[in-house]
Amino acid sequence: MKNLFDIKNKVIVITGGCGILGKNIANYLAEQGAKIVILDRVEEAGRELEAELNRKSEALFLVTDVLNKEVLEENKKAILERFGTIDVLLNAAGGNMPGATIAPDKTVLDLDVDAFRKVVDLNLFGTVLPTMVFVDVMAKNKKGAIVNFCSESALRPLTRVVGYGSAKAAIGNYTRYMATKFSPELRVNAIVPGFLLTNQNRALLTNPDGSYTDRAKTIIAHTPCGRFAEPEELFGTIHYLISDASSFVTGALSVVDGGFDAFSI
Repeated sequence: MKNLFDIKNKVIVITGGCGILGKNIANYLAEQGAKIVILDRVEEAGRELEAELNRKSEALFLVTDVLNKEVLEENKKAILERFGTIDVLLNAAGGNMPGATIAPDKTVLDLDVDAFRKVVDLNLFGTVLPTMVFVDVMAKNKKGAIVNFCSESALRPLTRVVGYGSAKAAIGNYTRYMATKFSPELRVNAIVPGFLLTNQNRALLTNPDGSYTDRAKTIIAHTPCGRFAEPEELFGTIHYLISDASSFVTGALSVVDGGFDAFSI
């Protein structure tokens, strides 16, 4: 019987591949025999990751700018020269910045509009532009999968992260829209991770001594699993969404949040 989860030799492009999530996911997928293309703006970290991945499978790192279509087009040429095709796109590039986050002593009226715009650009257009550039390869092959990275903040408004939440909510809508435009040849889904301790939220969730902030304690109190997620707990969902095991799944927001969105009192 065919292994529905077999992803060996699939060419997988990961934007933001040097981030905590991107790096961990890349290593897992390489261990499954996939060929990995890392796109990131940090060259030194990218070269190190490329060497690490090449010990497990085939890997290529390319410097990119997910907000520059011309750079992405050059990336595509290099990928096709090396691997000949693209099977999967993981839009993992994204992030937040202080100006788009409302400080405890501020209100929404103090929001830095320029920072808000930059966060929307990075998260939303940093997903839209790579999709526009790479989707044609999969469409011509009449087979492929795109997984966008959404957020718990897209499902319910979270205090203080208004810019990030708005951008991720837009990604949820964009995912569903794109799923209707490229079916049945191409599937477009999104993963909705729960709360992880990453570089972008560590200051919100931990004190300088490493203890949890009140915000972190509230999150855990509202998470039935009673803790933060670990990066490896996203691997199974990612693997499922890019494999033939999910061949009838498109336009879905796959929530991996320890029950946070289901919590009620």
